[in-house]
Amino acid sequence: MSTLRVRFAAMLATAAVVPLLTYGVVSVYSLREGTRRTVTDGNLNVARQVGEQVRRYISTNLQILHALAADLDNTELNADQQDRIFKNYVLRFPEFRELTAFDAAGRPIATSRIGAPTVAVPGDGAVELYGVRMSPVFVDNDMLPTALVAAPLGHAERQAGWLVGEFSIEELWRLTGRIRVGASGYAIVVGPRGDLLAHGNPEERSKVAHGESLASDPVVVALRSAAPGSPEVRERTGPGGERMLVVGVRVPELDWMVLVEQPKREAFATASRHERGLIAAISLALLVMLLAGFVWGRSLIQPIRELIRGTEAVADGHLDERVRITSTSEIGRLGEAFNRMAGRLGDLQEDVRKQERHAVFGRVAAGLVHDLSHPFKNIQNNCRLVVKMHDDPEYMALFRRTIDREFAQIKRVFEDLRNIARPMPMERFPLDLNKLACDVAESMRANAGSAGLTIDLELAPGTLYVEGDVFALSRVCRNLVMNAIEATAPNGRVTIGTAAADGRAVLRVADTGCGIPSDRMETMFEDFSTTKRQGLGLGLAITKKIVDQSGGTIEATSEAGVGTTFVVSLAQAPAPAVELRGEAVG
Repeated sequence: MSTLRVRFAAMLATAAVVPLLTYGVVSVYSLREGTRRTVTDGNLNVARQVGEQVRRYISTNLQILHALAADLDNTELNADQQDRIFKNYVLRFPEFRELTAFDAAGRPIATSRIGAPTVAVPGDGAVELYGVRMSPVFVDNDMLPTALVAAPLGHAERQAGWLVGEFSIEELWRLTGRIRVGASGYAIVVGPRGDLLAHGNPEERSKVAHGESLASDPVVVALRSAAPGSPEVRERTGPGGERMLVVGVRVPELDWMVLVEQPKREAFATASRHERGLIAAISLALLVMLLAGFVWGRSLIQPIRELIRGTEAVADGHLDERVRITSTSEIGRLGEAFNRMAGRLGDLQEDVRKQERHAVFGRVAAGLVHDLSHPFKNIQNNCRLVVKMHDDPEYMALFRRTIDREFAQIKRVFEDLRNIARPMPMERFPLDLNKLACDVAESMRANAGSAGLTIDLELAPGTLYVEGDVFALSRVCRNLVMNAIEATAPNGRVTIGTAAADGRAVLRVADTGCGIPSDRMETMFEDFSTTKRQGLGLGLAITKKIVDQSGGTIEATSEAGVGTTFVVSLAQAPAPAVELRGEAVG
C-alpha cells in the first residue's frame, strides 16, 4: 500500500509539475512570438505609411512640374511672360528653388533666376517618374538634399525642349522628423543606391549632409535584392552598441527604401514586463506545488529514508542499529521486521565471533603443543639421562648444547607470538643485501643438506645496500628459506638471489617444491594462516610485517608442482660513508 502511495505521489507530482512547466514554456514562447509579430507589424505599418507619404510628396511635385510644362505647350507666351510664371511658381511652390526652360538644343529660354540658370537637363542615372525625368538625389551648397527634375516641352512627335527644376526635398526631413516609434524609434529614407536621404533622429541628420551611404547595411542589401513589396525584418547593433530592431520596405515606383529602427529593449519592453510577470506567476505556482509535494512526499519518503539509513548502518557492521518508524502501514511492519532481523544478525555475529575465538584458540593451542612438545620432550629425556650420567663430561657438554638449542626453539615460538601482538622495534642502518643473503645461505645449508636439498646463490655484482634492521631482514630471509626447504622434496633446489632494478633492491627466494594452492595465495600473509599440517602459521605474517616496517613490498608467485618464488623489494640505499672513504683511500 505504501509503495502505491509513493508511486501515486510521484505520478501526481509529475502530472502536476510537467503540465505546469509545459504551459509556462508555451505561454512565454507564445507571448514572446506574439509580441514580436505585433511590434514588427506595427513598425512595418509605420514604414509603409512613411513610404506612402514620401511617394505622394514626390509624385505631387513631379505632377505639378509636368502640368506646368503642359500649360506652356498650350499657350503662346514669350520669354518674359514665362519668366514671370516661373517666378510665381517658385514663390508658390518652395520645393522648386529654380525653374528653367530649355529649347531642343539645350539653350535656356526662360528662367526664374535673375541671373544665368544653374540647372541642366538630368543625364546619366536619371529615372522616369510620372512622365518626368528625375536625377539621383545630391546635397546642394546649403547641405540640403536636392534633385533635378525635367518635364518635356512639346508633343511626343516634336519635342521642343525641357522644363527643368531644382527640386529641394528638404520636406523629407520634416516628414521623417515627425515620425516617432516609441520614445527612441525613428524613420529613415534611403535612395536606390543606398544613399541616406533623410533621418528622423536630429543627431543623425549630419550624416545626410555628409553624403553617408547605407549600401552595406544588411536591411538595405536585403531590400535591394528582394522582390518589390517584400518587407525585411532584422536585428543589428546600433552606433552605441545597443541592439536595434529594424524593419524596411521599398517605396513603390520610386524604388526608394524606408527603414524604421527602434531599440530592441524599448520595442519589447511591454512584452518583457508581461513575460516577467508570467514567469513570476508560474514560478510561484510551481513553488507552491513543489512545497506541497515536498511536505506530503516527506511523510511518505521519510520511512523509506529511515530504512535506508538502517540498512546502510547494518551494512557497515553496526548491528545494534534500529529504525524508528511510527507508521502502521506496510512500511511500518517492514521496519519492525528489519529491527528483528538486525537483532538476529547481532546474535549470529556474536556466535560467529565466539566460534572464531574458539577456533583461533584451538589453532594456537594445537600449534603450541606441536612446536613446544618436541623441545620439552628432548629436555625431559636428557634430564632423565643426566641423573645417571652427570659425571660424564662429554655427555654434560652434549646436554648443555641440547638444552640451549631446545630453549632457543621455545624462545623463538614466544617471540613469534609477541611480534604478532605488537610491532617489533627496528634499528635501520645501511646493510649489504648480498652479504645478508650469503650469511643466511651458510646458516641454512645444514638444514638443507639434512633434507637432501641444495642452496644456490645468484647475487648482484658488487654490493647492494638497503636501509633496514639486519636481524629483522635476516629473519625475513631465513623464514622464506625455511619455508622453501620444508616445501621442497629431496633432490630439490632452493635459490637465493639479489638484483637491482629502477632504484630498488630485490631479494628473491625460489624453490622447486610442490607450490601453494591458488585459493591460499590471497590469505597466506595473514596471521595463523598455514598450508602445513602443524604449526602456528606465523612465519609469513611476521615476514610481511617486517617488510612493511622496512618500507618494502613482498609478492609471491607459485605454480603447483613447479615451485614458488617470493620477491622482496626494498629501496636501494647509497653505500655508507665509511666504505666510501675506504675506497677513496685505496
